[in-house]
Amino acid sequence: MILAAGRGERLRPLTDNTPKPLIKVGARRLIEYHLDALAKAGMNRIVINLAHLGEQIAQQLGNGSEYGVNISYSPEPEGALETAGGIINALDLIKNEYFCVVNGDIWTDFDFSGLPSTISGDVHLILVDNPEQHPKGDFHLDATGQLSLETQSRLTFSGIAIYRRQFFSQSEPGKTPLLPLFEKAIRAHRATGEHYCGQWFDAGTPESLQTLRESVQILQAT
Repeated sequence: MILAAGRGERLRPLTDNTPKPLIKVGARRLIEYHLDALAKAGMNRIVINLAHLGEQIAQQLGNGSEYGVNISYSPEPEGALETAGGIINALDLIKNEYFCVVNGDIWTDFDFSGLPSTISGDVHLILVDNPEQHPKGDFHLDATGQLSLETQSRLTFSGIAIYRRQFFSQSEPGKTPLLPLFEKAIRAHRATGEHYCGQWFDAGTPESLQTLRESVQILQAT
């Protein structure tokens, strides 16, 4: 699943007329990099949630055949359902017991084929070094791969995760944030993770988007 329903408030006015996943970085749109990477990894059944300017995303991507994938869309009401709520709303379209979710507003060279096909707990997060705009990070990763809420040496959640369906089993439909579910799973020792040290960018602000564009231009020129 690719999360693409967000309003992109921090990128306004750019996102007033263009949904964040369709913003161009180099020759391609942000979400197109994900589609290519997922297809390359053999993940060719894709669900995309839609809210803000979602019709533009559906019109641009169609059924996904151009990218070698099969896309289903999960529409949400105006204002969207937050991250967990969006995933819960799309569960009827997701048939697997374990499934990958990726934020539509990041850019990475992460190899999705390296993700585990099953996990020991209910969620497995890909963590990255803390970016300048998020120096304190999100979660601590210990030497055994378990996540904790320890405040020292935290890493940042990349927006890439593997979930087990039961991770959402006790959540009601509607607006639901993801962080409380992460914290509950971590306290129950049902959350694992890994540290990815490759290229990763969050395109959430004008400054970070400009940094991403400059970096991708360099990468694509080499």
